[in-house]
Amino acid sequence: MSDAGGTWTGVVEWTAGTRERFVWRGGTLEPLRTERWNAPVNYGCLPGTLNPADDAEVDAVWLGAPLPVGTQLTLPPAGLLHLLDGDHKVIFAGPDAAPDPVAVQALLDWFPPERGAQLLGPEQAAAWLAGVGLTPPTSH
Repeated sequence: MSDAGGTWTGVVEWTAGTRERFVWRGGTLEPLRTERWNAPVNYGCLPGTLNPADDAEVDAVWLGAPLPVGTQLTLPPAGLLHLLDGDHKVIFAGPDAAPDPVAVQALLDWFPPERGAQLLGPEQAAAWLAGVGLTPPTSH
């Protein structure tokens, strides 16, 4: 993994393999809803950031084993899930894993074709974060 983007702290709001989804608000997690399908990855956000595409915190996904809701991890980005609507997701490999091709494909397949999901590398993740005015709070 490249350290091009420094490290970012994220919080898991939705555990891979589950339907119960939470949301990070004001420094705490609150139940949001029960989804129709299980999450293919651990899904959450980077607290204290803002994605101009949806005026919400930057979305993040962690590939690898399921992580409990509320887990906070500080890692360098492994990539960027680029979407045509600009609501990109920063991808992390998980605390002890490189990106698994099966998990990456499950993530790409999760989005309908019209959103144009494609995987970009860690350098593109860093460039996008910088382009929306964000710099990593920590670095290696």
